[in-house]
Amino acid sequence: MAFQFSLATVLRVRGIIEEREEGILQKILSDIAKIFEDIERTDIQLIEADAARQTDVFKPCIGLEFHASYGQVQELRQRRKDLAGQIQKLEEARDAQLVVYEAARRDREMLTDMREKKRTAYDADINKQEQSALDDNYIARRGRC
Repeated sequence: MAFQFSLATVLRVRGIIEEREEGILQKILSDIAKIFEDIERTDIQLIEADAARQTDVFKPCIGLEFHASYGQVQELRQRRKDLAGQIQKLEEARDAQLVVYEAARRDREMLTDMREKKRTAYDADINKQEQSALDDNYIARRGRC
């Protein structure tokens, strides 16, 4: 008779739940990384816009061009501020998801440990039975002689 773990279905379900929670956590981490990249691009655009404004300071220009460059810088600053807010929300979501993931992992590990203990006990019992059968065979052969 092969080893059968009575909670194998529950273990599979908990493994699936753990994988799902890990996937959600990975998605949040990926979103955080993308937003950090967006912040870097925004910072580079801000630096370039400031550098362009510094070089154009002594050039004659109309007010509309000056106003447009000022508006562009303000828009970039607002975008960076919005991205920083998104980062904060995602970090909070990451922390909450990490708690959920760790709980799912603990639940799965508990059943995995239980399965391993039962498997070890089963293997020991099977070995004991086999050894007992070998001993009985030996004694029976010895008794015939």
